Amino acid sequence: MAEVVKMPKMSDTMTEGVLAKWHKKVGDKVKSGDVLAEIETDKATMDFESYQDGTLLYIGIQEGAAAPVDAVIAILGKEGEDYKSLLDQAGSGAAAKPAEEPAPAADKAPAATPAPTAPKVDLSSIPAVVIRMPLLSDTMTEGTIEKWNFKVGDKVKADDSLADVATDKATMEVVGYEAGTLLYIGVKEGEAAKVNDIIAIVGKEGTDITPLLQDGGSAPAAEAAPAAETKTEAAEATASATATESSSDDSRVKASPLARKIAKDKGINLNDVKGSAEGGRIIKKDIEEYTPSAKPAAAPAAEAAPAAASAPAAKAPIVLPTFTGEEKFSERPVTQMRKAISRRLSESLFTAPHFYVTMTIDMDQAIVARTRMNEIAPVKISFNDFVVKACAVALRQHPAINSSFLGDKIRTNEHVHVGVAVAVDEGLLVPVIKFADGKSLSHISVEVKEFAGKAKAKKLQPNEMEGSTFTISNLGMFGVDEFTAIINTPNACILAVSGIQAVPVVKNGAVVPGNIMKVTLSADHRVVDGATAAAFLQTLKQLLEEPVRLLI
Repeated sequence: MAEVVKMPKMSDTMTEGVLAKWHKKVGDKVKSGDVLAEIETDKATMDFESYQDGTLLYIGIQEGAAAPVDAVIAILGKEGEDYKSLLDQAGSGAAAKPAEEPAPAADKAPAATPAPTAPKVDLSSIPAVVIRMPLLSDTMTEGTIEKWNFKVGDKVKADDSLADVATDKATMEVVGYEAGTLLYIGVKEGEAAKVNDIIAIVGKEGTDITPLLQDGGSAPAAEAAPAAETKTEAAEATASATATESSSDDSRVKASPLARKIAKDKGINLNDVKGSAEGGRIIKKDIEEYTPSAKPAAAPAAEAAPAAASAPAAKAPIVLPTFTGEEKFSERPVTQMRKAISRRLSESLFTAPHFYVTMTIDMDQAIVARTRMNEIAPVKISFNDFVVKACAVALRQHPAINSSFLGDKIRTNEHVHVGVAVAVDEGLLVPVIKFADGKSLSHISVEVKEFAGKAKAKKLQPNEMEGSTFTISNLGMFGVDEFTAIINTPNACILAVSGIQAVPVVKNGAVVPGNIMKVTLSADHRVVDGATAAAFLQTLKQLLEEPVRLLI
């Protein structure tokens, strides 16, 4: 008896999956344990195995398309078995995919196909596969192609990395999972594409990919250059035309598009530059080595000389040296990470009513304890490790701080996952120390260092940055006296940690040297009240001023 195969739920946050690749086609025999397809979830691309034997009678979703969890993606059964009643019962698949009928039926009665559907091309017969922008993180909506590792016409293998894609969290590789020739590139380096947009096509050399592009609807067929030379010449002609429009007096000078762009940015007239390439053509090197002439400055000086000579010696004017400056600036495109930071923090600041509570902590005992611990600890423990551990312990005592606002309800988390903000060149990443309250200072130190290294090397995985219940932002290493931080939603609070300052303090009625550190808690007033925030900081202060409490 035929049986429906539905989109599986492969992670706790998965709501839909993208069918990355089918390993079987309609009519193939399938055994229990065979890999039917590769499914891309919100966290990873995983193999989907069959749990029964039979013949693949129906495929309900094409490669590269998405389907919600529990949607019908295939039907297995006996060869020739009628499965249409199963589609009617499922209620979602059959009507939407009439073109997915098994290939044998089309062979049996080609004349029975209605005339209006004759122009419809069977995409499954085209020896090429569409590569779409994958969903590489749970919050990703689009990705930017940072670098293509192949060009149109190159041979690629199934495990080759086609391109590097910058998401809102990290730069990751896109693997095509298909061997053949790279026939089409739909997104240029530096440009962004939405999730599931066509970014490339791989297949048999010489294949007409026009139907695939028309079906995908993301780019005209003209984008697929038959030869790399034609595409390069068109691009150069376009760039040259742009440069010509933007310049009026030097438009007839022979120069490369890149040289024109640099000259325009620097305000250099190409008529003043001597070209070193063939035929006197100006290239990038000529612009970079060009030194502006001093003639314009010399002319005013020459005019000033006769005037100075004719003036009485007693009243000779003071001649100031001429200084000529150059106005310039640089621009760079907004990365996916910066877009995500902008979107998320704007939503947080303008949606959650922030309030701030600051407290001063005496770090004398923490300094002594850290020195003693580092004499015997297997790894070097930092003050940041102390703060992470102290916050985790304090959150156990103040669960309201370890909460989230979810619109119609407030979630109080019984586990403690502390996010630690790490600065990278492109922005900010927040790896998560999970179950931090149960880990030792040495364990926390090792994890923080490992995550920081991964963040700077762009190796952090999405699952390593998810699930925080509280966040710490520490600028103490930069000597910052005090600052406030924006809440990392859906957390209810974030702690801003400043540097340790050596200042005079009053102890037992006497002014003595002391070491203080200021911390500021940013809290969501929809969840946390002022007294609750103050009580949490009091507990944190006690733990750091008497570090032995962290070991109990």
